[in-house]
Amino acid sequence: MPIIRSAIKKVRKDKTRTARNKKRELILKTLIKKARKEKSAKNLQEAFSALDKAAKVKLIHPNKAARLKSRLSKKSK
Repeated sequence: MPIIRSAIKKVRKDKTRTARNKKRELILKTLIKKARKEKSAKNLQEAFSALDKAAKVKLIHPNKAARLKSRLSKKSK
């Protein structure tokens, strides 16, 4: 356990951020799988939106989001 006050606060913040990121990542993966399985415009739009949001908050790299979006749109045709 950290002793320094700022390190204690950092541990607390890290725990919160990790939980938030896990939730976002789970939602993202679920939407991508759903878009791959059922190729509808609605599913594709939801997956694109989730990918953009994940890239915006630095959960994934913007290029990865672009690559996944490209692959999803290619599969939908």
